[in-house]
Amino acid sequence: MAKSRVQFVCQACGASHARWAGKCDACGEWNTLVEEGTQAGGIGGGPASLRSARKGRSVALTSLSGEIEDAPRIASGIAELDRATGGGFVRGSALLIGGDPGIGKSTLLMQAAATLAKRGNRTVYVSGEEAVAQVRLRAQRLGAADAPVELAAETNVEDILATLSEGRRPDLVILDSIQTLWTDMADSAPGTVTQVRASAQAMIRFAKSTGAAVVLVGHVTKEGQIAGPRVVEHMVDAVLYFEGEGGHHYRILRTVKNRFGPTDEIGVFEMGDSGLREVANPSELFLGERSQKAPGAAVFAGMEGTRPLLVEIQALVAPSPLGTPRRAVVGWDGSRLSMVLAVLEAHCGVRFGQNDVYLNVAGGYRIAEPAADMAVAAALVSSLAGLALPADCVYFGEISLSGAVRPVAHMAQRLKEAEKLGFGRAVFPAGGDETAGMALASASFRPASLADLVARIAGSRRSRETDEGN
Repeated sequence: MAKSRVQFVCQACGASHARWAGKCDACGEWNTLVEEGTQAGGIGGGPASLRSARKGRSVALTSLSGEIEDAPRIASGIAELDRATGGGFVRGSALLIGGDPGIGKSTLLMQAAATLAKRGNRTVYVSGEEAVAQVRLRAQRLGAADAPVELAAETNVEDILATLSEGRRPDLVILDSIQTLWTDMADSAPGTVTQVRASAQAMIRFAKSTGAAVVLVGHVTKEGQIAGPRVVEHMVDAVLYFEGEGGHHYRILRTVKNRFGPTDEIGVFEMGDSGLREVANPSELFLGERSQKAPGAAVFAGMEGTRPLLVEIQALVAPSPLGTPRRAVVGWDGSRLSMVLAVLEAHCGVRFGQNDVYLNVAGGYRIAEPAADMAVAAALVSSLAGLALPADCVYFGEISLSGAVRPVAHMAQRLKEAEKLGFGRAVFPAGGDETAGMALASASFRPASLADLVARIAGSRRSRETDEGN
């Protein structure tokens, strides 16, 4: 029998320690070490003496050249989910989906399971958080109660694997959630780092050996990261985050890792009474309630993976009663806003030192690319001047510390999306021949520096005042 030993495992990073300490040496977190008992041979094996005595076998070596086969996929039938996964679930792969509680993870996976089951695929849904009756209530609300989905409420990994081995090999296995599973191979409570790692390893081994696609649902921490050891994200083949704001109906499925497809891809859904509905054109969703005559609003033509996306950036510049003005940002990088404000003051003569600055991305959307610099600068200047920007104009471009406007990637795709939605003008960087011949590009303004954009906005104000005076 394997000898048990005691170790202290950090619940934040998974690092093991021989004795307890108040602070984890690996990640620096305080009061995260928990005593756990493990087998001397480690997870997934017997005693250390037996494992070390096994003689290794030779592995066949091959060359880099050779035939390449596309990964066999199972299309879910939900276009936005297939977009985020790169074309569907890959057979023999493990996929991890994380998100806030109540965001819609279980709803999305129940809809996908029902669609696949109706197409003849064997789909197994294992719930570790809810009873069978609760899952059935959700299926009835989603209109999926008649789908031949095989349902179980179980948390023991060995029992789950024994159940899956009966009958025909499953095409898709959904485990909701990985934090509730526990295995006999680890002597600790469910949800701890050791149990999560061991349970995920067992299910991933099942996926690789049988060819079934396994989807693991994971909780997230208050920082927005999937709870448990980060090694689980390295073990799986794809990691997706389900995001959304409580005050909005839309949800975004964002890909952060995918061994079989592109990363930084998104799928957009709208939450309704009957479940999640696909949003084929997210730009119309984010621009649906736009005020075209309000100062401080600029439309940004962005990119999410391979998809162009138009969102409204709103800025409010108001006199500050405080000695240190406020800088509040929602949906963008706060340090990036400070950089744009500094460039406007240093190279364009626009002063914000006595004003509070508030910046918001409409619809609760979050922008990560630097191409939004131009739209943010235009919205800030518009709010400070009290002048509304043209309603049919989009903005994109990166601003350097010298005040120059730098070209960004996929300019043609951004302009095509703007044209499709009825925009007639654009402000984007000069240079690059990918937009040659486009109608929207030929009628647009292409500033070489940020000062040119500020001068154009100020010039439009002077011309408007002249027209009103006449």
